[in-house]
Amino acid sequence: AHLREREITALIHYPIPPHRQNAYAGAEWANRSLPLTETIHNEVLSLPISPVLTDAEVEYVVQCVNDF
Repeated sequence: AHLREREITALIHYPIPPHRQNAYAGAEWANRSLPLTETIHNEVLSLPISPVLTDAEVEYVVQCVNDF
C-alpha cells in the first residue's frame, strides 16, 4: 500500500511458493513443508527495474522504500 500510494508498482515475487506451483506438482518434494520458502514467498518484492528508468526514477523508488 505504501508504494502503491506513491504510484510505484511492486508485486509479491512469488505469490505461490515455488514448490507449490503446478509446474512442480509431480516432484517428490512438492508436498513437503519448506518453512523458509513458505515464509518469504509473501515478503519478497519485485520492484520496478528497467533500463529505461531514469536515475531520478530509481532514486524515487529507493527513497520510498527507505521511507517505509
